[in-house]
Formats: sequence, structure tokens, C-alpha cells
Amino acid sequence: MRDLDERFLRRALQLAERARGHTHPNPLVGAVVVREGRIVGEGHHPRAGAPHAEVLALEEAGERARGATLYVTLEPCDHFGRTPPCSLALVQAGVARVVLAARDPNPLAQGGAERLRQAGVEVEAGLLEEEAREQNEVFFFAQKKGRPFVLLKAALTLDGKVATLSGDARWVSSEASRRVAQAYRQWLPAVVVGVGTVLKDDPALTVRNPDFRPFPLMLEPPPLRDPLKVVLDTEARTPPSARLFREGPRGEAARVLVLVGEGAPKARVEALKAAGARVVALPREGGWVSPERALALLLEEGIDGVLLEGGPRLAAAFLERGLVDKLALFLAPKLVGEGRGLLEGFGVERMAEALRLRLHRREWLGEDLWLEAYLEA
Repeated sequence: MRDLDERFLRRALQLAERARGHTHPNPLVGAVVVREGRIVGEGHHPRAGAPHAEVLALEEAGERARGATLYVTLEPCDHFGRTPPCSLALVQAGVARVVLAARDPNPLAQGGAERLRQAGVEVEAGLLEEEAREQNEVFFFAQKKGRPFVLLKAALTLDGKVATLSGDARWVSSEASRRVAQAYRQWLPAVVVGVGTVLKDDPALTVRNPDFRPFPLMLEPPPLRDPLKVVLDTEARTPPSARLFREGPRGEAARVLVLVGEGAPKARVEALKAAGARVVALPREGGWVSPERALALLLEEGIDGVLLEGGPRLAAAFLERGLVDKLALFLAPKLVGEGRGLLEGFGVERMAEALRLRLHRREWLGEDLWLEAYLEA
């Protein structure tokens, strides 16, 4: 029985991946209805505000849901939000058994398992919990910590440089590495850069031809979508002609948020607004926009995870404040000697004070080494 339960629950995890990048601030959720050993209904949560996975799976199953088992990656919600409680829908559909992977960490949505048990539904929780929590690590983190999850992504030479002395960084890593890096932009709802990166590289910050290897449960690519583009720009120096203001590759209008310091030049601010940016002034900290205030603002707007892409000063500022949670690094077999390192403006006196990492992934992409690591507490 456990083998069958794991098989159907893994199918639910795979279904959830169909909406990767589209559900924030909601989690990815997949559901499967099984009757007499056969799948009779499937569903996944496609986006915030849309029906939940359980409801869509029940709709497909119809009357066959009565007496059936429902497999779901996250505990069915038990509150009235944009949609009615899924727990109530399961009771009304006559489901006899529910197998769920992980409990919902959101206090407002918790209680679905208890409601089901009170209604006489058999509930089993915890199977494939680790996989389910990893699939939704951004959601679980934001619920627990009360701030967005921050992933720092960078391409490095073997001597630790992200650019040459002149600032040239095209390209440190291979095309294969850059395609994998694109998948992180699809995953996280916002990409954050400093104004120095905009001035030097003029990035578009769009999702182009991603390789979804970071997400092994994914069987088919989700619809592509560009993240919110966020620029930390204390003095509003972002050029209105910058590429990031242009439309994305799928024709949608670019979404750009420029966070300036209080007292930034008014004429520059108005020029950015005319270019299509939303400009928000935040308090300065040491003369710069506060990273903590920037993350707090983003969370208030439903952004539960950000991809930190540049540059070295911004990366150092976030790391120094303990605001980086995971790193994705692409090490290329190149040496440039003197150049720009991953971190500028941050350092320790002794090796014993070094920030320690816990490796999560180590994989070759051609000649490049792809690493994922978490900051140790």
C-alpha cells in the first residue's frame, strides 16, 4: 500500500510543477484522486486566486470521487480566502481517505486535516514530506521567517572573479550554465539588482530559453513568465532607456520597481516614472537604500522570494546582514587575475569567522561546476 501511496503522491508533486513561477505568494500544490487503484481526477493550483488543486481534481473525478482516496502535496486549506476551504469540498465530495505530504505552515489556512478527521475521513500525513517542503521552500521560509527568501546567483572564474578589472563579465560561464540560471528567474517572483549592474551591463532581466534542471520533479516546462524587476538605486541613476524597461519576449509589458532613497533627485524620479517604472522611496541606511526595508516592502506586496543577481556590493550588503539564504554558483574553468570578486565591501579578519555553507548540489554543466548551497545558521 505504501508503494502505491508514494507513486500517486509523487504524481501529485509532478503536477504541482506545472505552475512553477506562477502561484506566488501561494504554494505549488498538486492533487490526484484515485479510485480502485486508478487515477480518476488530477489537478494543480495554476495561480493565486484560481481554484486550488484539490477542487480541480475533484471536478475531473466527478461522482467517482465518492469513496476514493485523494493525494495532495500540501494539507488542504480550512479557511475562506479567495476560494472556499478545500477541506469542506473534500467532505462534500465524499472522499474516504486523504494522503497529504506536508502540513500547511500558514496559520490562517491550517486545520484541514482536523476537519477531515472530524468528518470521518481517514487522513495520513508525512509521506514524501521532505520532497514537498523542498518543492515549496520559498513558501515555507516566508511563512516561518516573515521575510522573502533570498537566493544569490553568480557566475565565477576559478579565482573567484565575477568580472575583469574593466568590469567585463560577458561571459564568465557557458551557455549551458546560463540556461540553468534562467530557470531561477522563472522560479522566483522578483529579480533584484543594484544600479551599478544596470549601468554597466544593461541587463534585460527576462526569462529566455531556461533549462529546468534545478527542479527534478518537473516533467514538462511551465508557461514562461518574467519576474518583477527590482533595482536598488539610491540616487535614481537608472537610465530611462535601460533594456529592463522594454517588453519581455512574450509581449507582456515589463514590470519594473525602482527603490530609491528618500530625497532622491525629483527630476530623475519623474523620468523613471515616465519610462514605466514604479518608484518607491525608502529610508537610507549609511547613505544607501536599506536592504531590510526593501525586503519588507516586497513581502507586503506578495513577493515571497527574490533572486539577487548583482553586483558585488549588493551581494556583500545582503550577506553581511544575514539576508542571503541560498547560493547558486557557476564556476567556470577560467582565470582572470585581478578583477571584481563576488563580494565587495565585506570581509573577515580570520578564517574562523568565514561564513560557512552547506552544499546541497554539485553537478557538472559541461566544463562548468554548478553548486547550490545554504548559509549555515
